[in-house]
Amino acid sequence: MEDVLLNEHNKEEFPPAHTAEHLLNQVMVRMFGCERSCNAHVERKKSKISWIVDHKPDRKEEQTIERQMNELIEANLPVTYEFVTRAELEGIVFSAEEGSPDSRLSLDRLPEDASETIRLVRIGDYDVCPCIGKHVRSTAQIGRFEMLGTNWDNDKRSFRIRFKVV
Repeated sequence: MEDVLLNEHNKEEFPPAHTAEHLLNQVMVRMFGCERSCNAHVERKKSKISWIVDHKPDRKEEQTIERQMNELIEANLPVTYEFVTRAELEGIVFSAEEGSPDSRLSLDRLPEDASETIRLVRIGDYDVCPCIGKHVRSTAQIGRFEMLGTNWDNDKRSFRIRFKVV
């Protein structure tokens, strides 16, 4: 596809942190069986992302999240792009890993005015997600993932991670 028309993009992401957001979403999906984040604020200096999960993660789980993130970064996974139509997107099944349930990519989280052509961002065989933002070329370019802290909202079942990449 030569002249692909995509939506206008109103953000100027910091590519290392934005790519880390993709990885962190998939880590959370695999560890907790949750949906991708329900709230994200990703910046150069500090980022925060929230998920709805079934329990408050303990310190050991938090350490596992941080360890897995740095292992994925060090794995130097390629970040590639694929263009699909809206109709094709609905049929793509992404298997997170052996033994875990497949997840079907959907249009649910796209803006109502999303273009007919959708750009998928793939990080190795670890994650795939529709996105028009800026990313690094490989995970090794992210740097080191540092978890700065977490918050738990028991009423909302919301778990927030504050992090930076250095």
